[in-house]
Amino acid sequence: MYQALLFDLDGTLTASGEGITKSVRYALEKLGRKAPSLEELEVFVGPPLLGQFMAYCGMSEEEANLGVKYYRERYNQTGLYENRPYDGIKELLGQLKEKGFQLGVASSKPEHMVREILHHFHMEDYFRVIRGSVPERLKMTKAEVVEEALKDLGYEQRREEAVMIGDRKYDVTGARTAHLACIGVTYGYGTEEELKEAGADFVVHSVKELGRLLMEER
Repeated sequence: MYQALLFDLDGTLTASGEGITKSVRYALEKLGRKAPSLEELEVFVGPPLLGQFMAYCGMSEEEANLGVKYYRERYNQTGLYENRPYDGIKELLGQLKEKGFQLGVASSKPEHMVREILHHFHMEDYFRVIRGSVPERLKMTKAEVVEEALKDLGYEQRREEAVMIGDRKYDVTGARTAHLACIGVTYGYGTEEELKEAGADFVVHSVKELGRLLMEER
């Protein structure tokens, strides 16, 4: 029975693809690279940004660091707010909190941005713990963010009572590395195939279905 629920942000709590993909396109154009369509750039929603610039675009670490810098020029001013909570997610968070679940956020996005987005959408009060990556640790993994969130929630020694909820394989592998169960959601930016191949324990297709699963587990 799960007591602690760790949520990814992008693609799980909010539909953030527009701001992310437009900011990636801005960075690529500033680097003099041809930018794919915004739909193709949705591969940047979820994984750590530095690594994705290197993996997807074949950049050196030096160029990727510059890409991250240019990305944030636009994202910090505009892209952050090209975003919206998924329908029904606030209501679900309220129900879960009322039922006594311990809620946290574990995101690869820099923590100050995670907090700003949750504050902007009046969602921060649902969570006991909000953790994101630390800008000084450019190669911080999802598993490391999950570990810090677990520790802050007090579930470091009670992992069987915690679950990670996310929309991409990076959430699943991060949870697995941290020895946590994982629920994959397909209403974000990942597919059922991606989530199952990564080893998700459950896959749900809507916010309502996620709520039913968590309440049943309760």
